[in-house]
Amino acid sequence: MAGFLKVLFRNLLEGPSTDPFPLGETFTPARLRGRAVVDPELCMGCGMCRYSCAAGAINISQLPDGSGYTITIWPNSCCLCASCRHYCPTGAMSISNDWHSAHLETDKFTRVEQKTIKYEPCAGCGKLMRPIPAVLAQKLYAENTDVDPEQIRHLCPSCRQLEDAKRSACVLPRSAAAKPAVEQGPGASAPTNE
Repeated sequence: MAGFLKVLFRNLLEGPSTDPFPLGETFTPARLRGRAVVDPELCMGCGMCRYSCAAGAINISQLPDGSGYTITIWPNSCCLCASCRHYCPTGAMSISNDWHSAHLETDKFTRVEQKTIKYEPCAGCGKLMRPIPAVLAQKLYAENTDVDPEQIRHLCPSCRQLEDAKRSACVLPRSAAAKPAVEQGPGASAPTNE
């Protein structure tokens, strides 16, 4: 009996040694794979996440009016393999450590994460396009001080290519442009038409 009272008083002083869940918050490991999420600021709509998804839980569909696209993730189909995160070139896909996924059976087809991303007009030609994410533009043009990443990210690929061509235009010297294409030797005769 004395041993039992000793354990009882120690437990009363130290508190419970078990996890308080579901009555309180519980410990969540930092690398826990809870559910797939997309960051609409970084998503370019390239579709790498959809192609690499082993479970087919990701879909990207264009809006009917062509003004953007919608990315849909079905958590009930996701197998948490994290290949979408691994292959995403911009880092838009990630696996959160939010493991709270309990739901009613009737809600299994309505539980989706859906983000709609709108296109913007190109600053050069006005064509609708998805601008490069600011973080990616900073990284791409970090070494090139001639380029303003904020300006270049709002150009479509064709206008970006034209801007790059203007900056790196190669001008031939006049002496090279004046030379004939084929040089003839001292005893060569001019070609004749027969």
